[in-house]
Amino acid sequence: MPAAFRLCLFSLLLAALCLAQPWEIGGVGGGGFLTNASVSGAAGSALAGFQPGAAIGAVASHNVQKHFSGEIRYTFLQSGLKLSSGGTAVNFSGVAHAVHYDVLLHPRPRRGAPLPFLALGGGVKVFRGTGPEASYQPLHQYAYLTKTQQVEPLISAGAGVKIPLSPNLFLRAEFRDYLTPFPTQVIAAAPGEKVGGWLHNLVPLVGLTFAF
Repeated sequence: MPAAFRLCLFSLLLAALCLAQPWEIGGVGGGGFLTNASVSGAAGSALAGFQPGAAIGAVASHNVQKHFSGEIRYTFLQSGLKLSSGGTAVNFSGVAHAVHYDVLLHPRPRRGAPLPFLALGGGVKVFRGTGPEASYQPLHQYAYLTKTQQVEPLISAGAGVKIPLSPNLFLRAEFRDYLTPFPTQVIAAAPGEKVGGWLHNLVPLVGLTFAF
């Protein structure tokens, strides 16, 4: 785990522990779907990006006031690397870790009623290429899929709803967009090529939280 990742996680946890507020903790699961980036240059053009995969996470919420709450979240994402051009495709296994703090805006809670919310926050996302390296990689004239780790800043935006199943147990369904700069070290452009821009990671999730 990189030092920047550990420092961010520690800071988020420390900030949360300083808030003496009612808590909810729980887990969520779903899937992640990512946009692609164009690779362009002297060799021509290709598409680079990440494969869809499972998403599993943990959430700890604290109630700030009637219309706001805060959440610390960690999400593990299966996120294999990919590169394609002209009917040829190459894949490379990979994962990602997202840690962030979000502020939730919601109407005044009503006992026994579903509670919709909007979420906005920020944190970091760690991209990791985990596949075996080889001396030859198809489409290497465009980009390299690397066994590298890279940390990027993350913007988290989303919406969802909490549905009470009991006074202390909630079912939640939500949709997140994790927005980061494209990790140009994990998917590295070949000499004379360019790849970059912003990457959207669209993540639908369902889960359970317990209030105490």
